[in-house]
Amino acid sequence: MEVCVFGAGSLGSLVGGLLAEDHDVHLVGREPHVGAVRESGLQLTGAFDRRVHPTASTEPPAASELAIVTVKSFDTEAAARALDGVSVDTVLSLQNGMGNEELLAAHLPAAVLAGTTTYGARLADPGVVECTGTGEVTLGPWDGGMSTAADRAGETLATALSTTVAADMPRRLWEKLAVNAGINAVTALARVPNGDLVDGPAGEVARNAARETVAVAASAGVDIPDAPQRTVGVAEATAANTSSMHQDLLAGGRTEIDAINGYVLEQADSPVPVNATLTALVRAWERDQGVR
Repeated sequence: MEVCVFGAGSLGSLVGGLLAEDHDVHLVGREPHVGAVRESGLQLTGAFDRRVHPTASTEPPAASELAIVTVKSFDTEAAARALDGVSVDTVLSLQNGMGNEELLAAHLPAAVLAGTTTYGARLADPGVVECTGTGEVTLGPWDGGMSTAADRAGETLATALSTTVAADMPRRLWEKLAVNAGINAVTALARVPNGDLVDGPAGEVARNAARETVAVAASAGVDIPDAPQRTVGVAEATAANTSSMHQDLLAGGRTEIDAINGYVLEQADSPVPVNATLTALVRAWERDQGVR
């Protein structure tokens, strides 16, 4: 299958690199990474050890059967506008936060799928991506149910990644949001790895952020009661990892706070003090850095 990965940073390069052995993959990313891939191929390290040779550029190809979007949530609209000029059948979002799929569907005539993944990745150097943990991809129509597009995308990803096609993606997106709300901002602000939330002093803050997300999800008609426990489980399973928001702060870049804790705050019809505090603190840091 012809696959375009739009947003070939760490996760996008890992997913695209794994698919490149069996599919015609085009990575869309930034220099100097895409230049290194063009010249020498993409080196996968960590849990994998292989070199693959997808095509790579800073602009999308004219046509693609499947576009996998892995940009930061604040770049989703720009990605949608760029893909609007591409002949594409199906678009799969493997992004953090909420609202990405709605934006993509509003701009694109293609079938839009939502996805979650527990694969971990780190862009070690231009042309080199490290898999920091293997996991699973779950995907399906962003508004729930099943579809031929989801089945076909699932078959494509399953050639290289552990993949499940699910009918309940709205619930799964809220569950992922609760986990991210608990882990990302807390680890970023405390400058600690995920494992410090298992039994460290920041753990209760993480669980409370997840509990507030559970309440907001319930008001939206979505039941995710085990999210606080799952948050701790994910922190334990990824104990050595630096969360994506923690990486953003270390790099001095903009975070996805608006689409994670900020989304919980925006959707809440009653106070969510933990998410409100985390959102305000990260936004204050972004403003001080001049990235907001």
